[in-house]
Amino acid sequence: MTEQITFDGRVAIITGAGGGLGETYALDLARRGARVVVNDLGGSVDGSGSSESAADRVVSEIEEAGGEAVANYDSVSTEEGGAAIVQSAIDAFGTVDIVVNNAGILRDKSFANMTMAEVEAVIDVHLKGAFYVSSPAFGVMKDKGYGRFVFTSSGSGLFGNFGQANYGAAKAGLMGLSNVLAIEGAKYDIKSNAIAPVAKTRMTEDLLGPMADLVDPEQVTAMVVYLCSEANQHTHEIFTVGGGRYGRVFVGVNQGWFAGSDGVANAEDVAAHIDEIRDITEFQIPSNSNEEIMMLGQAMAG
Repeated sequence: MTEQITFDGRVAIITGAGGGLGETYALDLARRGARVVVNDLGGSVDGSGSSESAADRVVSEIEEAGGEAVANYDSVSTEEGGAAIVQSAIDAFGTVDIVVNNAGILRDKSFANMTMAEVEAVIDVHLKGAFYVSSPAFGVMKDKGYGRFVFTSSGSGLFGNFGQANYGAAKAGLMGLSNVLAIEGAKYDIKSNAIAPVAKTRMTEDLLGPMADLVDPEQVTAMVVYLCSEANQHTHEIFTVGGGRYGRVFVGVNQGWFAGSDGVANAEDVAAHIDEIRDITEFQIPSNSNEEIMMLGQAMAG
């Protein structure tokens, strides 16, 4: 029987925790003993406006169930806001052990019609926001020799989706950030992973159509809570989760075609070998960029 996963003594920051996925994480972590910073600006789906009621409601629910939590209303989209979120954890509970970067907004539009303001707004919240919160938290975790990060990526970033160039670019960037933190945090027992969730939330219910009612946010919670726990020893990975399905997404590199190091291939050579170049019958999953470069070295060595 698997040992019960608990978070006694641990402190978690959940951004965008005033509703949707973030709320489910905050409630389950608190139920399992974590002290939680419930961060939520309380704005609309497009990021406009603000309200304290969303974060306050989740904190009240946690406290009524016997847990410990504090509300934070700062925006992740500025460096000052990110620092204030982490400081809230330190002021209330003395440390930070877990960060779930979940806050997000949408400004969907076809690429031909998308403005730079719409690009910047989404990147500020999703990608830069994750930097702003994770940077001060990483310092605390590094000093104490323990930490868990979960970044919320998306199938739109991993595979693409019409009308979401800004969102997809930001979500793909989170995958890169998580991978680097996994590498740099390894010797400090800091694990970093990303998820690509499919769930009905304010942001997605119009996009999912009839499928929305089949993908409850609570079906994502178990994976995130596990990744936040001491039981999780996996890092540098991406998980797809939704509707009761849990799986792994990965970036692999195939053997490809080696043209030789004694000359320079031309476009016609590439055309002649394109099937071999694209063949994914066999592949490797590098754990860092150096391992991918080593594949070239192996090809050169024959």
